[in-house]
Amino acid sequence: MSARALLDDTRRQLVGVPKEGLGEEKHSRFRGDRIVRVGEAWHVGVLLLTDDAALATAEVLRAADAGRRGYTAESARQRAVRREWALRGGFGAGEVVHVGWSAIDVDAVDAGAASGPLAWVGGIPQVKWSGAGGYMPLEAYLRERIALLT
Repeated sequence: MSARALLDDTRRQLVGVPKEGLGEEKHSRFRGDRIVRVGEAWHVGVLLLTDDAALATAEVLRAADAGRRGYTAESARQRAVRREWALRGGFGAGEVVHVGWSAIDVDAVDAGAASGPLAWVGGIPQVKWSGAGGYMPLEAYLRERIALLT
């Protein structure tokens, strides 16, 4: 089965499951830095599935007020600032926001190439589910993730 067919089947099975927000950074001298909503997708492990596209995940945030906190690390402070950008950009407090995602060329994968975490390996579409992990069959990966979501 092709990667496209597997992803289309996954979309059909996820109908009714809540989607999460897709955000994009916007920088404005007048409105300030913010993360604005550009869509929504099902979060399926290392994949984000919109109604018509597949994306590779990157940064995941929860929109929140940065508040006044002491941070032991600069990275924690930066993350709090980015959560506040999502709130400022229109996401609701506590809402999950995906930022920095990238498009996956599913047609290229079905033609034998690799795109994002997907690749055609050993005659079947496969997914690299972690940076250090190897590839596993996409069909089994999706079956497991759908079970967790539904």
